[in-house]
Amino acid sequence: MATYSHSRVSTFEQCPFRYKLQYIDHLKVETPTTIEAFMGDLVHKVLEKMYEDKKYKKRVAKSTLIKFYKELWQKEYSENILVARKELTADNFKKMGEKFISDYYDKYKNDDMTILALETQQMMTLPDGNSWHVRIDKLGCKGDVYYVCDYKTNNSMKDQEDADSDRQLAMYSSWVKDKFRDAKKVILLWHMLTFNKEVTSERNDIQIKKLQEEIVSLIKEIEKATKEDNFPRKQSALCSWCTFKEHCPSFKHELVLEKKDITEYKKDSGLKLVDEYSSIKAELTELNLKKEEFESKLIEFSKQFNFDVVYGSNNLVKVKEIEKIILPEEKEEFIALLKEKGIYDACSMICYPKLQSKYFKNELHPHVHGKITKEKDFRLTLSKRKEE
Repeated sequence: MATYSHSRVSTFEQCPFRYKLQYIDHLKVETPTTIEAFMGDLVHKVLEKMYEDKKYKKRVAKSTLIKFYKELWQKEYSENILVARKELTADNFKKMGEKFISDYYDKYKNDDMTILALETQQMMTLPDGNSWHVRIDKLGCKGDVYYVCDYKTNNSMKDQEDADSDRQLAMYSSWVKDKFRDAKKVILLWHMLTFNKEVTSERNDIQIKKLQEEIVSLIKEIEKATKEDNFPRKQSALCSWCTFKEHCPSFKHELVLEKKDITEYKKDSGLKLVDEYSSIKAELTELNLKKEEFESKLIEFSKQFNFDVVYGSNNLVKVKEIEKIILPEEKEEFIALLKEKGIYDACSMICYPKLQSKYFKNELHPHVHGKITKEKDFRLTLSKRKEE
């Protein structure tokens, strides 16, 4: 049995290849973290200190917390932390963190919630026997109402739909209900620090059971991928914030180019190949459009003069009027009619893309699957590079 967590399974969903590098290969990277994650981690540490000091009846002043935050930043910040948004600097994020702490302090300095635990490091057992890491930022209660709290420093506001479908805190609520039997209600609470607002949600036992089943199913996918060593790359907007880009085949060449001066950049073999390939593709597209245009002109010319052969200097074009069938819009009804009249098999064709999809998803009958072999091939896709 293994230990899983919200961040671990989320990484697999976002990009199986990153999951492999991070959780199986345990690869060390030059870029330790992103500036967003770094700032968020420091804010968590400061708020943890705020509640730890309150627990021991120490005087907690806003200025003390801000000073502690600045000291942490000075001590732990390094230049190799990734700042993905080129229009911003590390100092912008540092100031954001200060504001989050200041706003939070003003709002909650007199809060009467009883704090039961901070930054928990607990485990719960899943239905399949695996363990789930319970990492709660702040666990508190007011009487028999318990609060599973999470600090969020991201720039997008969590709406109610997001909160009601959130997996992380919902899984933790299961642990709280089991650990604290007096809990009549468990409220999931997100402190959206960027907006100085709260978002709350709740889950019933049926919802939690269903969620745990979904987690177990996802873990089975991870275990299957691990057994087969099948971790495909999944490119998305999140790639800009990935600290494993230097090890990713999808970005290795880009990083190689970034390190070259302008002369070496222009000499790069890969760059020249793509530029020429792009030019050829553009020419082919233009030529195909011209081909269609001239075909239309030839048809009109032949109709105008009643020619069925048009002569050029060295070649000729035969223009033959033919008839083609147009199938009815009610496709399913028409297919049923073909089957009813016994002519469907003679007129149908194997849909190669669907057959291939079913093959790789293991959805074919074993006898059919066994008749098919596979081989390596390549598919080239040309697209525009993203603007920085």
